[in-house]
Amino acid sequence: MKAMDEDILQVLVTEEQLKAKVQQLGEQISRDYEGKDLLLVSILKGSVVFMADIMRAIKIPSAIDFMVVSSYGGANTTTTGLVKIIKDLDSDLSGKDVLIVEDILDTGVTLSKLVPMLKMRRPNSVKICAILDKPERRKADIHADYLGFQVPDEFVVGYGLDYDEKYRNLPYVGVLKPEVYSK
Repeated sequence: MKAMDEDILQVLVTEEQLKAKVQQLGEQISRDYEGKDLLLVSILKGSVVFMADIMRAIKIPSAIDFMVVSSYGGANTTTTGLVKIIKDLDSDLSGKDVLIVEDILDTGVTLSKLVPMLKMRRPNSVKICAILDKPERRKADIHADYLGFQVPDEFVVGYGLDYDEKYRNLPYVGVLKPEVYSK
């Protein structure tokens, strides 16, 4: 059996760096949202690992919900530009402070369409928390209010990010070898 690590060109963010940053973000979010009605919205599937970690690092009462939104398809490595809601929220956003939890802020196309749509549901606020940012690929004018790490314009996997539904379970963020996704 071939180990997933063999498909990784280099590690960009170690497991230890991720843990430290999640704790730091959790403390900052806890301070900023003290006394507010915080709803963490995980954008599946990529943010599931980050969501599990960040919600445990937040030390104030908060609720969680999940959305499946896609601008990619299957093994595609580029966005289609069309944003499709596959699973909507179960929660009423009225009066809540919504914090979107994302794995990576890449082109920004998905979030640039999602944020205004969520704001129409009358929350007090909508902000973004992303563990990774790839600013070189940005196509929409959007940024994270809470950010983990900037990464270069490489194909990154691990810590929830995948290629063809694989590598999400790597405990670090690494660059996938080009020969893996260019087959």
